[in-house]
Amino acid sequence: MNLKIAIGQYYPAESKIHKLDPRAKLLALTIFMVVIFRATNFAGYFVASVGLLAVIIMSQVPIRFILKGLRAIIFIMIFVVIMNTLWTASGNVIFELGFLRITDDGLFAAGRMGSRLVLLIMASSVLTLTTSPIELTDAIEYVLKPFKRIGVPAHEIAMMMTIALRFIPTLMEETDRIMKAQISRGADFDTGGVVKKAKAVIPLLVPLFISAFRRAEELALAMESRCYRGDENRTRMKELIFLRTDYLFVCALVVFLAVGLWTRVL
Repeated sequence: MNLKIAIGQYYPAESKIHKLDPRAKLLALTIFMVVIFRATNFAGYFVASVGLLAVIIMSQVPIRFILKGLRAIIFIMIFVVIMNTLWTASGNVIFELGFLRITDDGLFAAGRMGSRLVLLIMASSVLTLTTSPIELTDAIEYVLKPFKRIGVPAHEIAMMMTIALRFIPTLMEETDRIMKAQISRGADFDTGGVVKKAKAVIPLLVPLFISAFRRAEELALAMESRCYRGDENRTRMKELIFLRTDYLFVCALVVFLAVGLWTRVL
């Protein structure tokens, strides 16, 4: 298992979160997104963090593994924080140098956006770490099932989304392998200016795209050899059934949503 990225990987365990219905976990992620995007103060983010931490502990997934998965987005986080700090002109000025101006509202906006990004990535990682690709596909297909009446290919969309998530860590491992191979042959990805670094990435992208297309072709041949024909006459070995624990989890989600929205009033 690649410890550098958590999204798209499955961590096998016998926890209560693993045994939940995947539809309940999709609902949990949706409610969690509503809470963090509606939060406007420290109390809202505190409630979201406590709820996420409780789920991580119950999932028996090592929290250090989830935190290490944040390394993949560290540059995005830095960019988001810097942009929100410098582009927010309202509020009291804390530091000013030429055209650069940092205000208290800018720092709060940067902290808010950074917190949202971290919590959202961690919650998405928990979903994929505790849900097998087959279960995740069935859950997404169930959510999109009402749209089949207007011709939306629900099963195909669910399958593509699941395969895309699953290939994220695979492509990351392939990128790391190609980069190490080229460094051993004298390639330099660290020194030089922006233009030089951009040119150095080109020899990395070409074999990466070739490898991605090769893996996609192998996957297509494997699915075709197993007589995969999409949703046509397809049956499931395991049907999705809501159990008592799933209903209790949904009730806990309703309470979590109510508390999260109540913090906005504060």
